[in-house]
Amino acid sequence: MNTNPTPIIKKISARETHAVRHPVLRAGKPLNSCVFEGDDYENTFHLGLYVNQKLAAVASFLKNNHPLIPEKHQYQLRGMAVLHEFQKKGLGKEILNHAETILKQKNTDVIWCNTREGAVNFYRNCNFNIIGEPFVIKDIGLHFIMSKYLKV
Repeated sequence: MNTNPTPIIKKISARETHAVRHPVLRAGKPLNSCVFEGDDYENTFHLGLYVNQKLAAVASFLKNNHPLIPEKHQYQLRGMAVLHEFQKKGLGKEILNHAETILKQKNTDVIWCNTREGAVNFYRNCNFNIIGEPFVIKDIGLHFIMSKYLKV
């Protein structure tokens, strides 16, 4: 008997992402720190992954070009987070794979993100590569720009 139900991934609102963004990415900060620039742009979409009807992981994708990436059709991944009790179960990779299917349908060339130092290995395992130089985001820490080409 399978005791691990299949996660369900669906589009959600920016506001719904806060339930996971806040404890994972902005713990100890005001709830409004979970509102990111671009959350409400027309081309932005947010995904939620549910386990047993509980929102366990979120990721947001906005049409945004990075100056170090020459390709025209880019999306930025922002606010990807998995609740602590659901981490290390492959859910982050699952939501990312789902998003890549959507992004390929939108003819996206490359996806990129600003990655916390502690998440670099996760993104490397998902075939992202570091570009440019590391940088510090005040009150959050060291970050890297990572990208993945969706078209070969």
